[in-house]
Amino acid sequence: MMMNIDSVQSLFRESVCSRISLEAEGLNRYRVFTPFCFDDGDYLSIVLKRERDGRTVLSDEGHTLMHLSYDTEYSKIMKGNRLKLINNALAAYMIDDRDGELIIYVEDDDYGGAFYNYIQGLLKIIDTSYLSREIVRSTFLEDAKDMFLSRINKEYLSFDWHDPVYDKDKIYSVDCKIEGHDEPIFVFFLNSDTKVRDSTITIQRYEQIGENFHSLCIFENQEEINRKALARLTDVCERQFSSLSMNQNRIIDYISRFMPKSAKV
Repeated sequence: MMMNIDSVQSLFRESVCSRISLEAEGLNRYRVFTPFCFDDGDYLSIVLKRERDGRTVLSDEGHTLMHLSYDTEYSKIMKGNRLKLINNALAAYMIDDRDGELIIYVEDDDYGGAFYNYIQGLLKIIDTSYLSREIVRSTFLEDAKDMFLSRINKEYLSFDWHDPVYDKDKIYSVDCKIEGHDEPIFVFFLNSDTKVRDSTITIQRYEQIGENFHSLCIFENQEEINRKALARLTDVCERQFSSLSMNQNRIIDYISRFMPKSAKV
């Protein structure tokens, strides 16, 4: 039998924080509202419910892993290093993965302990997913920089460039500025929806101030980018390449159109 819901709410607040509330959604089922959210602003989805066997569980009803799949296909999340990180978090906080639904059982009426573990486990899963993307991201940026340095004379390259007159605060930075015949090439290395959005804004900003330049966007993996973000970028970017590894020669050939021959190594 489930404990009095006001008592449960008090235990949840004591174990995690005061900004916790419960709302009935039916017989022995309650929506749990928390201040915790994903980086896009969506809140964690948590339900407290009694199952057919009489056991009480906290469940995300599949929301957490589904939400992470918005940025990366579910099949890619559930393999390799990401799967290892997720499994480590599940084991550390005693959370079960029931075909994508993350649950924790309330044992011996320890609602506070179960809720604390559940929240910490979900946040850890989210954090480790971001960490794995950061690891991939840092490698991609290093690979892109190394490719440019190995193929173009470094005196033509300015990494992490910003306009010293119009952008003193470095808000609109360009990953790599390449000096061309008449106009520079602004190169953006893209590996996340956020980076795509920021690069779109940067290109638009330099257009607004009257800067003459060619824009080139190189993706770590274009297939992982949100379609809406990609569509907005496509409206403003002059040339795109869907990946670095498969297009290095094409990228250099494209850049060569705007540079003197002496620029190539």
